[in-house]
Amino acid sequence: MKLFVLACVIVLAVAAPQKSRDVQILRYESDNIGVGGYRFAYEQSDGQRRDEQGSLQNEGRENESIAVKGSYSWIGPDGVTYTVTYIADDNGFQPEIEQGPGGGVPPAVVASLLG
Repeated sequence: MKLFVLACVIVLAVAAPQKSRDVQILRYESDNIGVGGYRFAYEQSDGQRRDEQGSLQNEGRENESIAVKGSYSWIGPDGVTYTVTYIADDNGFQPEIEQGPGGGVPPAVVASLLG
């Protein structure tokens, strides 16, 4: 399940269109010491943004897992900002897709997120 969630996030991040190869990182934050929870965020000059935090659930138990909350966004070729807000926990990957004014979420994106 965790691998599926990670694969979905990576596929969507890679599939987001790029305007230029000269993309600059405008902001990067990371809080991860390798145990317990984590948090990271970044923003790029091409409009891509990502913010994610994870927390350890049921620490030390047989059903120990990580619950993740976050969002990522990009500017599509149509000039519309698309944002995916998600939770990934023991109930699976639960995305919500939003788009700015003037755009609709492409059916292929919806299908890839919802399986």
